[in-house]
Parts: sequence; C-alpha cells; structure tokens
Amino acid sequence: MAHTGFETQDSGSDDERAQDTATSAGVPALLSEDELALINALQLSPRASWTELGHALGVDPVTVARRFHRLSAQGTAWVGFSPGPRLLEQICVAYVVIDCAPGTTARVAGALGAHPHMVTIERTASGHDILATVATRDLPALSRYTLDLLPRLPGITAVRSRIVTHMFTEGGHWRIAALAPAQRARLTARTPAPAARQTAHRQLTSFDRALALRLAHDGRAPYQSLARDLGVSLSTAKRRVEALIRRGLLRFRCDFARPLGGWPVAVTFWARVPPADLPGVGQSLIRLPETRNCAAVSGPQNLVLQASLHSVSDILRLETQLATAHPTLDIADRVVTLRQDKLLGRLLDAHGRSVGVVPADLWAEPPG
Repeated sequence: MAHTGFETQDSGSDDERAQDTATSAGVPALLSEDELALINALQLSPRASWTELGHALGVDPVTVARRFHRLSAQGTAWVGFSPGPRLLEQICVAYVVIDCAPGTTARVAGALGAHPHMVTIERTASGHDILATVATRDLPALSRYTLDLLPRLPGITAVRSRIVTHMFTEGGHWRIAALAPAQRARLTARTPAPAARQTAHRQLTSFDRALALRLAHDGRAPYQSLARDLGVSLSTAKRRVEALIRRGLLRFRCDFARPLGGWPVAVTFWARVPPADLPGVGQSLIRLPETRNCAAVSGPQNLVLQASLHSVSDILRLETQLATAHPTLDIADRVVTLRQDKLLGRLLDAHGRSVGVVPADLWAEPPG
C-alpha cells in the first residue's frame, strides 16, 4: 500500500534547496538525476511504499517521501490512473484533429481542457492547430461528441477523427531508463502478472468509476483515504483496487514535466502500412525506447506513432531508423508538438508542469 503522508523534518540536500529557490523565483528547475531515478522507480511501481522505493534507490524512506512530495507540490511529477489493457478493449479512443479560426487556438485549447472526454490536448506545428486524444465509453458517444458537440464550439472550424482500432501501446508503458538493471529488478519483481483475457470483459460498476476518478487526482492515495472519501470500509477499497488491476481494467502511471526532464520534443508520425504487415510493425515499434503511443487507426494513414525525444534533430534520426527497419512503412506526415495543454486529465503549463486535474471520465454522457 502506498504511504503518502510521510512527515519529515529533513531540510533536503543543497541541490534540492537550490531547485526550490529556482522554482520559487519563477525559473523552472531541470530535474536532477536523483529525481529522474525516483520518477523511473514510480513508473515501474507507482504505488510502492517509501520503504520499497528507498530500498531500490539506495536512500532512506524519509528522503524518498520528501523528494516526491516536493515534486508533487511543484507539479513536476505525479501519479494517476490509466486505462488498463482490458478497459482499452471496451472503450472507444480516437485521435481528433481540430482546426481553429485564426487567433483562437489558445482559447479553444483552454476550453477543451475542461472536457472530461478530452484526455490529451496538444497544439502542433502543422497544417492543423490541435491534436487531441478523445476517449468515450462507446462509438455512439464518440459520434455525439465529435459530430454534434465539438463543431458547434466557438473558434472550431473543422474536426476530423481517426478511430483507434488497436492500441499497441499507450503512454503508461513509456520508461525513461534512469535506473540500473538491479534497481529495476527490485521493483519489477513485485509487479502483478497481466490479467487473463477470459476474465477481462466484466464491466466497471458505478463504484469502480468513482474509485478511478478519485485515483486520477492522486494515484498514490492510501486505501484509508479512498475508503473515507468513497464511504466504504478499508477492506472494500483495497479489494476493489486490487480486483481492477488484476482484471486489467485499471493501472497506475507516473508522469512528469518532460521538458524539465530532458524530453522537450514530442512528435507524431502518421504512416501507411500494408494491413498484413501492420501487426508485426506495430509490435516492433513498441520496443523502441522513444515510443510513447502506438496504435492502428482508421483513415488513409492506418498507423500512428507518438515519440518523446531529446531534441528536434532526433526526429530525422528516428524517421530514418523507421524507414530502414520497416521498408513497407510509409510516413505520410510528421507533426511536432509546440505545447501540450493536457496529458491524461492533467492540465499543464508551458513547461509541462501539472497545474490542475480534469479526470478522464470516459463513462460520462457527452453534453448534447
């Protein structure tokens, strides 16, 4: 069970105090190696106790707790919930390209950030203004949202949707590789096995949905807090969370301000792949360390690959690598993100820091 209420009088290292000073002065501090190591540990085991994390990192639990609390308070790292693989098979996900009237893109992005079905929002350097990831409970709900609601919003001039037909991998699996192999082994040894497919298709209850929305705010919330907030017993809260994880409906992920951690560039490749090659190409692409999201989609470009990179020059390097490794993969477009306004329900500032939460409520009825 996660322990997030660790109190400590430790004043912190000189590097940490310098970072606090820089942040308070309004200058965003780059993440340190120790902070990146903690983020990587939380990517591998998001709800591990401070003791478990400290053991893997070689530091005491007090230091680990203090370090994460500071990152969380600054909005530079956080833990939330992510749809599990079985839930992704039940819901409808789409990449939605949105054109805006001149001078309205920032205002439109801000308004869309309040929508629970807008999971991720990126403003791009391309012929289109906004690239969004939208998730709804089913195809009719997606249709109502993208056909009836979005085109009527002020500033939006065009909406084009590309429906995900298969998700090869999503951002919760992306890792920054800041730990040594032995450290990773200590954390992954306790990771539960994936859910068996035959138990996958039980629907979420209203309580499960309330639990998921609560965890979107704080994926490390202790079971005691979940039980209190949702009006159930401690054993019920713990049992339901563990059941959702075991059934592959819910998982946790640690995200961070990527521009401050050394990954300031996000690029989306739209590609055409012969249908017979698509499964093999998709499975190969998810093994690349740069890959954040990879999915088969509807439309003339049937594959989308989203990558996190260290520099703009890495875009050509990665594209060349893809072309060499997969001759049948034809990249039709490459779209660079200028600013990410929302990431899996987290509202972000210009430096990628979390400044608010609008949980991805995939089950709500889109407003008519």
